[in-house]
Amino acid sequence: MGNSCSNNLGIPPAKGPNAVGCSDFMMDHTVEGTFFRLYYPCVVSDNAEKPDWIPCKGYFYGLADFMKINRGLSEKIFNYLFGSFKIPAALNGSYKQNGKYPVVIFSHGLGAFRTLYSAICTELASQGFIVASVEHRDESASATYFYHQKPQEPEKDENLVEEWMYYRSLKPGESEFPLRNKQVKQRADECIKALDTLIQINSGKNMENVLQTEFDWTTLENSMDLCRIAVMGHSFGGATVVEALCKDVNFKCGIALDAWMFPLDEEIYVRVKQPIFFINSEKFQWAGNISRMRKLDSSSTSMQRKMITIKGTVHQSFPDFTFLTGNWIGKILKLKGEIDPQVGIDLCNRASLAFLQRHLGLDKDFNQWDHLIEGKDHNLIPGTNVTEIS
Repeated sequence: MGNSCSNNLGIPPAKGPNAVGCSDFMMDHTVEGTFFRLYYPCVVSDNAEKPDWIPCKGYFYGLADFMKINRGLSEKIFNYLFGSFKIPAALNGSYKQNGKYPVVIFSHGLGAFRTLYSAICTELASQGFIVASVEHRDESASATYFYHQKPQEPEKDENLVEEWMYYRSLKPGESEFPLRNKQVKQRADECIKALDTLIQINSGKNMENVLQTEFDWTTLENSMDLCRIAVMGHSFGGATVVEALCKDVNFKCGIALDAWMFPLDEEIYVRVKQPIFFINSEKFQWAGNISRMRKLDSSSTSMQRKMITIKGTVHQSFPDFTFLTGNWIGKILKLKGEIDPQVGIDLCNRASLAFLQRHLGLDKDFNQWDHLIEGKDHNLIPGTNVTEIS
């Protein structure tokens, strides 16, 4: 696509010992199907193709609609700002056989989609995880798509027609909670559906990928450690983490990045039994939201529920946008905080890895970052910076 406005910007390469591959999977072409990008350890290849960060023009339109700006103008602006950025992963790279990898299901935030958290997802994959970044079809993504069939010959794949679904804004006078509550339940179901799809792929079942990518999905047979599964998400995806933990005990723990707790039912807090790690930004949280997180403390032991705040961060310090805008644009659009984006994401990723090792029982060296779980770093605050409601 277009030209980046700066050669000094870009999504940072992952730091783990494994090269990273990625591929898209869509099972069932309808809106009820599942759609995710899979990140995984891959075989090193010098001439590997890297995927575009924004997959195609439809996502530019979705971002424009979400931000309530003109599509025609925004396509040119977004293409100029972001059109040439690539994800640091090998598109359809060959899977690296090396035992069984733990699994993470990732849920994006409001107005996002499956590719926008690649700095987090590629890092996890480089450290030996298989990560499925779900693209939600609850009308909370800025854009997504599925297919419908032409009525003439419904059994033939070539008769599938692409259909786009864009972000749904609140209607005038509409109450927000019923919509968001319905969406968070669907989002959790979509995370579970993605996991169920991976379980079937892992079992060796022949799964038809509607997208017909070049990746050989049969190589993933017996690749996943299905006793070690976590769910992770940002903002609305953070609420989705809590909902998914409640709905499916296959998720052994959850990591919620700057979670937006509003969509959750009140009764859910006492029903979640798994460990949860809240990693918050300094500028987004408020007392009412933190109090909802604290309700989870009373339903379990203090060792299982952790919270830290990363100093100098904003809500958009977790998606990739923070790496792709210069300082002044980033600050104006609140895509950057005061902290160096690389320092911020490293703290997030390392604390997450330590938490995953602790609660998935991994035999890794991520415990070198255990102190981050407790907020012990000059760029961290244990708990929250928000004055809490007593």
